[in-house]
Amino acid sequence: MISRLITLFIFLILFFVFLKFCLLNQSQFRACVSHLLKVGWCEDQGPIDQGVAYGAQNLKLPLKSVNLGNWLVVEGWMKPSLFDEIPNKDLLDGTKVQLKSTKLQNYLAAENGGDSIVVINRTAASDWETFRLWRIDENSFNFRVSNKQFVGLSRQGTNRIVAMRDAPGDTETFRIVRKDGEPNRIRIQASNDLFLQAISDTVLTADYGGSGWDDGNPSVFIMTIVGSLQGEYQITNGYGPDKAPQILQDHRNSYVTEEDFRFMSSNGLNAVRIPVGWWIAYDPTPPKPFVGGSLQALDNAFTWARKYGLKVIIDLHAVQASQNGMEHSATRDGYLEFGDSSIRDTVKVIDFLAARYAKNPALGAIELINEPWAPLVTLDTLKKYYKAGYDAVRKYTSSAYVILSNRLGPADRKELLSFAQGLSKVVIDVHYYSLYSDMFNGFSVQKNIDFIYNQRGSDLAAVTTSNGRLTFVGEWVAEWAINGASMQDYQRFAKAQLDVYGRATFGWAYWSYKCQHNHWSLKWMIENNYIKLN
Repeated sequence: MISRLITLFIFLILFFVFLKFCLLNQSQFRACVSHLLKVGWCEDQGPIDQGVAYGAQNLKLPLKSVNLGNWLVVEGWMKPSLFDEIPNKDLLDGTKVQLKSTKLQNYLAAENGGDSIVVINRTAASDWETFRLWRIDENSFNFRVSNKQFVGLSRQGTNRIVAMRDAPGDTETFRIVRKDGEPNRIRIQASNDLFLQAISDTVLTADYGGSGWDDGNPSVFIMTIVGSLQGEYQITNGYGPDKAPQILQDHRNSYVTEEDFRFMSSNGLNAVRIPVGWWIAYDPTPPKPFVGGSLQALDNAFTWARKYGLKVIIDLHAVQASQNGMEHSATRDGYLEFGDSSIRDTVKVIDFLAARYAKNPALGAIELINEPWAPLVTLDTLKKYYKAGYDAVRKYTSSAYVILSNRLGPADRKELLSFAQGLSKVVIDVHYYSLYSDMFNGFSVQKNIDFIYNQRGSDLAAVTTSNGRLTFVGEWVAEWAINGASMQDYQRFAKAQLDVYGRATFGWAYWSYKCQHNHWSLKWMIENNYIKLN
């Protein structure tokens, strides 16, 4: 009883102290109450001002934005030094190799592209003679053939080499032994500890126990690398689970910082498009070889964006199974395998992102996928996914825009217009580069500029309708297939694109903010007066 009286007495004293404070500081008290009534709390994202909780409602269109490429989804060409410390860094996942027997002077080939034996009877190399590596460690690999089977020991009790398994196991794992000082002269050791040898044009076996590197040795092959990838899969699997987390953490912490958001805001930009990979939804322990940390970096971006008045476009740049086979889709080996069976898992990622950021005032839009490739990603599959992804976003917000990327490759640029008509607050994303086509190789400076005003202007107008969906030039760059162009040439080329892409009703996004190649870096272009946005 006494303890209860003491508690009540203390409470009354504190109440009268509080009341006195309120009477003496009425203006502060009113401000405090007003703030508490106005401010809510968004899980994982801190206090959210309800007056601006749905930030897309306050979006000032058209946007002037920039892509934060190579930050949360690695693209090695933009900063090759990220890969420098990987052992055997020229043999990463997806590296394409061709193998020539020094004894027979013929190339190895998966007969019929796969599901058959491996032969050594080709005098020239093409698709069937090209193998894609799956890296197990710095010396051990699987070899995938053009029909997507894996090279391995026959399961018929012989040492014959075949390409018949859809998934690799121990018998499909080989060790590449490189000659000191001549790394493209190799021997290949099978799981039985013996080396592959070319017996005849049609017989490749794993039963050689000898040594030596001379041309007459049936176990010696010349390896020619004809293609490679440097994406998120390659860097994480290349460094491995012991080193990759620290490498990626250091990169994410330094490549884009709060100072960069201040720079963007003060130089005429009002939004950022941030590429993310599907593994972000499984942070902090995503499936191997991917590593955690990208979610915290994206949280930081939202905090900085709010501070400096920028809007964020979350761009699902890399999806499981790969939508285009390019390194920026985080593919393992360059095969595009996105289809109907991929929709469910990909929608889960969109659901995760929408749930986390829907009430954040910095959110401007969510882009459901980046650059799906036609015809391998069919229009029917894409529409199914877009409808499911759109519905996932709308579960959490009716105000954030949903961006639909047009397909790359042989596709009708208007193919999404009628589909999008039935959806609210959607945007069609198109990407325009004066590169990646032989057509541009012979263009002069003036012809490049005329092409922007005429052809690109027409392309954009075709998908921009007065009562239709908004349009977004989600990627473009002031770079071209011209050597020795002057600063003034670049300025004119950049201005032409700003003039034309400024007509996109949702806005544009330069690729990219930072890059080791100067003209691909909007930061460099602004600092050196090639582009002026203010």
